[in-house]
Amino acid sequence: MNDAASLQSTLHGRRVATSTKLAYGFGAVAYGIKDNGFAVFLLLFYNQVVGMPAEQVGLAILIALVADAFYDPIVGHLSDRTRSGWGRRHPWLYGSALPIALSWLLLWNPPETTGGWMFAYLIAVAMAVRFSFSSYEVPSLAMLPELTRDYDERTEVLRYRFLFGWAGGLVMLYAAYAILLVPEPGFENGVLNPNGYHRYAIVGAIVMLVSVLVSALGTHKVMATSNRHSAMHAGHGLADFREALRFKPFLILLGAGIFAFANQGLLFALTNYLMLYVWGFSQDTFSIYPFALFLGVMLAFFIVGPMSRRLEKPRTASISALIAVVLATLPYWLRLAGVFPVNGSTLSIVLILAAISLSTTFGICAMVLTSSMIADVTDASEARTGRRTEGIYFAGFFFMQKCVGGLGILVSSLILAFAGFPDAAQPGSVSDEVLDRLAVTFATVTALIGIACAYMFSRFPLGRADHEARLADIANR
Repeated sequence: MNDAASLQSTLHGRRVATSTKLAYGFGAVAYGIKDNGFAVFLLLFYNQVVGMPAEQVGLAILIALVADAFYDPIVGHLSDRTRSGWGRRHPWLYGSALPIALSWLLLWNPPETTGGWMFAYLIAVAMAVRFSFSSYEVPSLAMLPELTRDYDERTEVLRYRFLFGWAGGLVMLYAAYAILLVPEPGFENGVLNPNGYHRYAIVGAIVMLVSVLVSALGTHKVMATSNRHSAMHAGHGLADFREALRFKPFLILLGAGIFAFANQGLLFALTNYLMLYVWGFSQDTFSIYPFALFLGVMLAFFIVGPMSRRLEKPRTASISALIAVVLATLPYWLRLAGVFPVNGSTLSIVLILAAISLSTTFGICAMVLTSSMIADVTDASEARTGRRTEGIYFAGFFFMQKCVGGLGILVSSLILAFAGFPDAAQPGSVSDEVLDRLAVTFATVTALIGIACAYMFSRFPLGRADHEARLADIANR
């Protein structure tokens, strides 16, 4: 079946086979491990283990992410125009698997050098990791509008992708805290043990390779159909970029995404600092933390569909963003007010983990709906232009996400510098004044960004009724 026939067959299809959802979602395991590694461990590893200044690490990561962001639109456009016996997307999925694994190994095994050479190495290898993942993730997500045109089914498909992405990252996070990053003679704190990061790199590379290949093979039968002689219009390159950047619904989603991913990058980059130094988590508590996150992921998996069906996507995303930021910052406001339980107590640990779990739930709901709305934007664009440019839109969204994600990491390093946080600090050695300054700055910045995000989601104009009308128009064409 060619592209046109495949599209027509799914135009009004309400259901995607569960096996296809599972295969499509499983590919996000690799992305979850990568995203978790960059967000949670990379700044800590190069700052506290390798010994680079925090602001230098943040700048290196930002440079790499911005460079990669400019690569995303190229991948999106090229995958839109790819003609092969395996269709538009699958040649990219298969070709990216090995580079992903190899570049990941290099990232966590830097050479013994210092100064400018280490700065350059981090930029180069971080770019290699990002470029490899772009070659996989952009074409993979661009398959979503082709899998189903149904307004609600897209959210159902995406929840599997987010479930596997978070599950992969959290299982790897648990393995890191409980098995890989463990204390050894000479390294009393496991997250500061350089040997653990070598193990972390090897395990991650293997799992990533398997994830990408299994997902590509699992969706091959459904999506990898020949389009060598397809007449479907994939667009005009620069003209499509300009069209996307002039399309108001897309710009609104980009605005919401800027705030959402800035907050996510900020939160993840500071997670270890906040838990280790502000809350004084023990090694055992660190082992529980991934389970709290996974509970939040599971709750999001079950509630995002019913919520969006009842309230529609924009309103659900806006409400979710507000709830997430309230829950994420509440323990810090209570701590600063002097009414939060003392560090190390059972009640303190339970309340912190509960707040993290529930804020994760609503944060994921907003993220799932954002990607689902991007798919709706591609349909609205096709109705306007007559061209299918899913890769352009998802690449544009990734462009924003990576630029802002890098900015979130940079802002987190600036917050550490503003708080006067020392390099190579041991838990318990940082003054209360520095910790209070870190807590209030983090909570304030996070709250302001979250409110702006919720407002942008509330302005998104495309709803279910408009979507159904567009499908009818496209079908008639």
